[in-house]
Amino acid sequence: MHKEKVIRYFGTQQCLASTLSISSSSISQWGNVIPEKQALRIERLTNGVLKYDARLYIRSV
Repeated sequence: MHKEKVIRYFGTQQCLASTLSISSSSISQWGNVIPEKQALRIERLTNGVLKYDARLYIRSV
């Protein structure tokens, strides 16, 4: 799940932070692809409007 798309859905980074009960500075530290745990939470919170994509989280060996 991409950070830009998630922030766009929630309107602002602060609204997203509030929804997830985390600090805005934590979100600032995310890369382009948000942490997997948060992606799963966001999919549930948005009732599937924003989809978790497991392909983004495949670790190469």
